[in-house]
Amino acid sequence: MAATAKTLLLMGVLTGLLGALGYLFLGGLAGLVFFVVLAGVLNFVAYWFSDKLALRMAGAREVSPAEEPRLHRIVDEVTALTTLPKPKVYIVDNPSPNAFATGRNPKHAVVAATTGILNLLDDRELKGVIAHELGHVGNRDILIGSIAAVLAGAIAWITNSMMWGMMFGGRRNNENTALALLAIIVMPIAATIVQLAISRTREYEADRTGAKTTHDPEALADALWKLQQGATLRPMQVNPATAHMYIVNPLAGLRGQNFSNLFSTHPPIEKRIERLRQMARSGY
Repeated sequence: MAATAKTLLLMGVLTGLLGALGYLFLGGLAGLVFFVVLAGVLNFVAYWFSDKLALRMAGAREVSPAEEPRLHRIVDEVTALTTLPKPKVYIVDNPSPNAFATGRNPKHAVVAATTGILNLLDDRELKGVIAHELGHVGNRDILIGSIAAVLAGAIAWITNSMMWGMMFGGRRNNENTALALLAIIVMPIAATIVQLAISRTREYEADRTGAKTTHDPEALADALWKLQQGATLRPMQVNPATAHMYIVNPLAGLRGQNFSNLFSTHPPIEKRIERLRQMARSGY
């Protein structure tokens, strides 16, 4: 419940930032309403098409039980522990160990795993990872993440348009230049921070959900430790906009990717592992 309340609050902040930009950029209540409606349209597009785009960007392909019997078996086992329908199963031909889930709702969900994760983890650890990904599906995190990304992207685009408009004298609806400049500088940063905070919150919640599903928090904790080491040694070349989808940050090993926690797509692995081990000690 705490994670849900925090997510709703952060989503409200993002929507509020977009509405404030409408008020500043177009002037008055009409601008606010227009940008909130715009956010709704963009979120509708994200709802329908974000999964296909994510799979294409990852280079994922669907596999049958005959092609990947082990992965399908583990997905079947975890799905049987939930009330969710079995997701489609995809493979990403990449030696970096990682996995993600996508899909606009549980009926259209996809779980994708890299060849690297299949080679690195044993069955118990892989089961913990799949349970984590199905936790995202059941918690509707894919939709939440898509909406947050769209809102943050819209804020960045609008402030960029404001900047160019001011440079070329287009300030008809922005009499207060100082306030407009402040919005251009601060709002994209604030939106990014809020979007990333949402991503970290949902990762913690998926860890908790996955561990409760399998009744084996230690398995996911062990998997996360291995995945972090593997992803650091073999980072994936992915679009940074999709990094939040993966169970561990796929860019962790790239030079220049050592962000502070405030600008990280994922919570610190050490904290995630400690939370899982605490669950095991307390009996959840």
